[in-house]
Amino acid sequence: MSQPSQLDTPLYRLLHNDDVAAFNTQRPQGVAIDLSGGDFRGLDLRTLDAEGIDFRNAYFRGADLRGVDLRSAQLEGASIAHAQISGAYFPVELSADEILMSMNFGTRLRYGTHPKHL
Repeated sequence: MSQPSQLDTPLYRLLHNDDVAAFNTQRPQGVAIDLSGGDFRGLDLRTLDAEGIDFRNAYFRGADLRGVDLRSAQLEGASIAHAQISGAYFPVELSADEILMSMNFGTRLRYGTHPKHL
């Protein structure tokens, strides 16, 4: 698996410059935003509009995700080690165990890892 990287896009640079408000204003609506593999370590993303963003394999170590609605974001393979997640919404496909494992041990988030009970 590749390491998180600094992406070369204007929207990514806005987030890294702590300008989440400008990101939310400038992001195209109804269009997929690919921020996969990005390095978001330690960023304050509390006011981020994360609807439909592809965060697959992204790295959120120590990021502030409190209150962020990630329900429609793609998080497969992302790591949220030691991130602040109080009040955050996660995709329903992610189990609480998956989220806790990633928080505590830095494991990558995996969807649908538990068998369904009939």
